[in-house]
Amino acid sequence: MAVMWSRLPCIGLSRGKRSISLFSNTSPSNWTKVVSDAEKIVGYPTSFMSLRCLLSDELSNVAMHVRKLVGTKHPLLNTARGFVYDSRNNLQMRGLVVLLLSKAAGPSHSIPDPQLPDMVSGIYPSQRNLAEITELIHTAFLVHRGIVNLKEWTNADGPLKDMQFGNKMAVLSGDFLLANACTGLAQLNNTKVVELISSAIGDLVQGIYYEGSHSGEDSCIADVSLASWEDQTFLSHGALLAKSCQAAMELAKHNTDAQMLAYQYGKHLSLGHKLNSDLQPFVKSSIAEPVPFGLDLAPVVFHRHIVGQEKWLQQLQQARSMGRPINYSKLWLTIKTGNGVSQAMDLCSYHGNKALEAIKRFPPSEARSALENIASAVTKI
Repeated sequence: MAVMWSRLPCIGLSRGKRSISLFSNTSPSNWTKVVSDAEKIVGYPTSFMSLRCLLSDELSNVAMHVRKLVGTKHPLLNTARGFVYDSRNNLQMRGLVVLLLSKAAGPSHSIPDPQLPDMVSGIYPSQRNLAEITELIHTAFLVHRGIVNLKEWTNADGPLKDMQFGNKMAVLSGDFLLANACTGLAQLNNTKVVELISSAIGDLVQGIYYEGSHSGEDSCIADVSLASWEDQTFLSHGALLAKSCQAAMELAKHNTDAQMLAYQYGKHLSLGHKLNSDLQPFVKSSIAEPVPFGLDLAPVVFHRHIVGQEKWLQQLQQARSMGRPINYSKLWLTIKTGNGVSQAMDLCSYHGNKALEAIKRFPPSEARSALENIASAVTKI
């Protein structure tokens, strides 16, 4: 079943801010150790995975133009800064998971040894290329998400010309990364892998289109079913990793069972992470200083489902006294004291356990242990 997340775009306290961190909401020191240990297993830090592309002449020219955004408030600048300095080792996690799964599965016994290409640290070159392609696709869409909706532009956002120029750079650089990924994908010479990753790109486009088309005040009061929320979450946040994990097994000519196990691991890991991320504003902050949160987060969606649409509209009205903007501190307390947060925690644990269940079907190894640690870390709220 396709699964995904609907980003109802009513954002409180943090208008226009976009996060680029991935799998980053556990203890920083613990998470850094998990990532560091995992990178040693696959042979080299995945933070260098896209280095060839990022140092190319074409992207260097784009980077020179992006420098003109210094001093503006365009979100592309923060995205670019995150690529250069990421203290929590979060930016290349999808590629790392693909490499770890490739190593955990090992070579397929269905292929005669003379046909096997050389392996480096137990991973085929094509699987390493796939991990890089996965990261390039994710980065391209991350850059595209930084495009500012000029219809919502105000003087507080800075000069309009800066926003327009930043949007042009976001489109150009994102398209460049995506074009490089597609070129690399074709060079893998595997029709099924091309179909899998192409469908993942389509899922991402569909998810982002849904987010854009469900923006505005009306989306804050529209009724959202849990099934629709889960479908939308997968398209936006899970399809790329799930299908990349499956594609890694296909490149090694593993059977359908192994491919589906890898798919399930990527799917449940992604959904577990999304729930973990959505829970942070409600478990890491207090009423005195609530963390910025959006009305599309899982605890909010679950709270709306539990209390019903009529009571939810009443709560929104109470938080919006005298026709003023929503008082998010008051709304935060309402959601925090409800059952939506605990329901989201339970679902996060469920997806983490399903990911563990899938990876335990692979042979015991250091790579499998690292994947188990990653799944366990994602479920720690």
